[in-house]
Amino acid sequence: MPDGTPHRLPPGSEAFAMPSPARKGRGAGLNPPIRFESSARHAFDDGWGTLEAAFADLPPLPTTLTPDKSKSALAWNDSPDIGFDRAVNPYRGCEHGCVYCYARPSHAYLGLSPGLDFETRLLFKPDVAALLEKELRKPGYVARPIALGSNTDPYQPVERTLKLTRAVLELLDRFEHPVTIVTKSAGVLRDMDILGAMAKRNLVRVCLSVTTLDPRLARIMEPRAATPERRIAAIRQLADAGIPTAVLAAPMIPGVNDAELESILERCAAAGAGSAGYVLLRLPHEIKQLFEDWLARHMPERAARVLSLIRQTRGGALYDSRFGIRQKGTGAYADLLAQRFAIAARRLGLERRGGGVAALDCSRFRVPPAEGRAAQTAQLALF
Repeated sequence: MPDGTPHRLPPGSEAFAMPSPARKGRGAGLNPPIRFESSARHAFDDGWGTLEAAFADLPPLPTTLTPDKSKSALAWNDSPDIGFDRAVNPYRGCEHGCVYCYARPSHAYLGLSPGLDFETRLLFKPDVAALLEKELRKPGYVARPIALGSNTDPYQPVERTLKLTRAVLELLDRFEHPVTIVTKSAGVLRDMDILGAMAKRNLVRVCLSVTTLDPRLARIMEPRAATPERRIAAIRQLADAGIPTAVLAAPMIPGVNDAELESILERCAAAGAGSAGYVLLRLPHEIKQLFEDWLARHMPERAARVLSLIRQTRGGALYDSRFGIRQKGTGAYADLLAQRFAIAARRLGLERRGGGVAALDCSRFRVPPAEGRAAQTAQLALF
């Protein structure tokens, strides 16, 4: 309600079950209200028995694209538990539809729901490369690795046509600026020409996120991302090309995919991954509701057990946002997961043998002549 009182349905409407707005091929089954708004909408049956029919056989939700008029490309952060201080995200929202995605709540800042809106109503930054170039040319800019795709995947399906990520990589290659990439897509292989050239100068590191080896689980958990086998194949191709490649087993969800931790690391190490990481499931803001709904739809027989295990890693709650704790959790269950990862990583030689982000060469950064001045510079060089 606008006055801030609790949202209540009309008397008697609670007797009617709210049909699910879930759509085939999408991860979220809900479109939660935007947390910054003081009013909310509820569907309810007014006694005519038409609500269920209205929600029956809902058509697939199309993906819509809206230009983003951002004035800058770099997003800065000072979080002490994140290994980078700057990032570029060509897209807002992500069509991969991973139900657990920690970036979903950011869609609320756009006046859109973190649920189905996040994976169907995308914003793209058509001028992202030009904006980034202006920032890199600023006097006093000091190069540090840029994280590409820290909030949403830089190789989600729309990248095939928009090619904004490739435009950013072309710019960074020209400026000899180090970059790290995190993706769930085998689409990263398209840019192996640029990545290979940057790798020879120690300017790039690619991380493939592998959540499960079970294609059936992947389909319901991250419906439009590449299959697990395609991601592992991408690791192999990148590694064979001499491009430093890592695996991120994330998120680990207690009672859902955490039993696969060692298997994921083993398969990716065999494919050529040079280092590894993991993150415990995070459920900030609306993701709690989205994840609980997902469990009820896909795993009703173990939903209570999974939520109980999650609470054991978060001090009795479903999430603890404190720095240094939010990524790994606390308690016996979280400690055991950390020990399992450390043992497996050590056994498989995945303990940063690739050097990690800190090993990327920031000293090569240079500002090339701007377009229009390059020809003039070449002519002066003749004298």
